[in-house]
Amino acid sequence: MSPDSIEQLRQAMGRTPLTDWHPPVLSLVWRALIAVTGTPSSMAVLQSVVFWGALWVVAWCVWDLTASRAGSLAVLGIGLTPPVLTFAGVVWKDVHAAAALLAACAVAFVGLRLRLRKRDVAPAMRWGLFGLGVLFLAYAMLVRKNVFLAAIPLFVLLVLALWRAPGRRTWALCAAALVAALVVPSVAISRIAHPVETRQGAQIMLDDLIHVLTVEELRSADVPPDLRNRLVMAAEQCRSTGALSDAYWACYERRPDGMARDADGITSLWLSEMGSHVPGYLQYRLRLFAGLLFETGYSYQAGVFPNELGIEVSHPRLEAGLGAYIGGMGADLRPLFRGWFWLAVALFLTVRAGRGRFSLPIRALGVSSMVYVLGYLPTMPATNYRYVYWSALACTLGLLLLWLDRRPTTLAPAASNPARTGSAVTMADAVTAHHPADHEEQRQPR
Repeated sequence: MSPDSIEQLRQAMGRTPLTDWHPPVLSLVWRALIAVTGTPSSMAVLQSVVFWGALWVVAWCVWDLTASRAGSLAVLGIGLTPPVLTFAGVVWKDVHAAAALLAACAVAFVGLRLRLRKRDVAPAMRWGLFGLGVLFLAYAMLVRKNVFLAAIPLFVLLVLALWRAPGRRTWALCAAALVAALVVPSVAISRIAHPVETRQGAQIMLDDLIHVLTVEELRSADVPPDLRNRLVMAAEQCRSTGALSDAYWACYERRPDGMARDADGITSLWLSEMGSHVPGYLQYRLRLFAGLLFETGYSYQAGVFPNELGIEVSHPRLEAGLGAYIGGMGADLRPLFRGWFWLAVALFLTVRAGRGRFSLPIRALGVSSMVYVLGYLPTMPATNYRYVYWSALACTLGLLLLWLDRRPTTLAPAASNPARTGSAVTMADAVTAHHPADHEEQRQPR
């Protein structure tokens, strides 16, 4: 547990007010779990169950479709690889988002298995699976706003895995369901829980102003004197310490209510100044992004951050063993903890997904991973590995599926019909070949 984890636990336990600096939904779920179980560790149990349960479902689908024991065990083994295991037990919004996206992929794999088996799926079951997948996607976006970019390719995967040839009405209904799954809990949390508004988004603009504008320009900035003085002091402090990002925590004189009172002034100044500082802005953002790709740090969260809540590591020797495993593998296989490596793998999966039975999920995982990393270009606050964690998990699964697709294997016999041993059905055929539309699609306008 990092300081972020401890702060969310404080909010879950009611020790500090609920705020929107960290996702309120995570703290509220944690609060409910503590109320039911009486222990804060229930959150770590829940995210582990979702994470390993999703891997198990994908492994089961892979086994059923390929009859490859090695392939299905390799899917489970993804959870033990250093770039994935490192954060699997850390209570972070990044990990929750990754586990929820993986769970949505698992639901899509169930639909894909039914499709490739050419089984008729009752509309109730199809919509039930879709609803479950949408809930996972919505939760991922609620705990990590920029996951929206990564969730869209998985949403497309979910729809195409469950419907043979979705028409315009199906797409519209599915999109409306996703929007509702996002809006309804957001409004409910705002109206019922009343999280304190902190205007965290201004933190990114603060970085830009301090590192793009000169100190002299900040001294003449058209903002309230108090804010102007603190901007000047922060710029001088960042320059003297060499802090390239995360100025809010490294250099800025913070208020108790976060960015709430400063956000309007910072936003106004950013809008008026960045247009005349485009070259400097691009250089600064590209420098930060290069750091995320080639100087990726914070690849392991050691133990539990000191706290007054009585939370500590129960098995320090196991934690030390995990730290040695992650640290040693990170030193020997450094690219596995670098953003550039996973961005390159994502691009490869997107371009070379092939035409096998898993080509659709391979491409979806590749696109999701790629846009997730690229989405940090204008918004990245630091160069932490946690910002590419989903990409590492998704790309590892995508590479494994690509390997399975290129093996000379046939579709495994269906459990309900042991005599059936038909040839392998490619994903491209499953998606693009002409099939008679099901009864639901026949009633829909094209």
